[in-house]
Amino acid sequence: MAEWISVTEAARLSAYDADYIRKLIRSGKIKARKIITVWQIDRASLLSYVQKTERLGAKRGPKKDLTS
Repeated sequence: MAEWISVTEAARLSAYDADYIRKLIRSGKIKARKIITVWQIDRASLLSYVQKTERLGAKRGPKKDLTS
């Protein structure tokens, strides 16, 4: 059974901004449901997304320093 968490909890858990969490919801990248005016996020879906993006970041390697 899914564990539903608030946007605030999702932001704290993932270290993403709450607005970015809402963007992920709107784009369908994480599972969520809206009850009246409050979004609830499927915790497993969020953690899966975070792990996936971390793996992709590791594959891409370190970013270049554009300040030099």
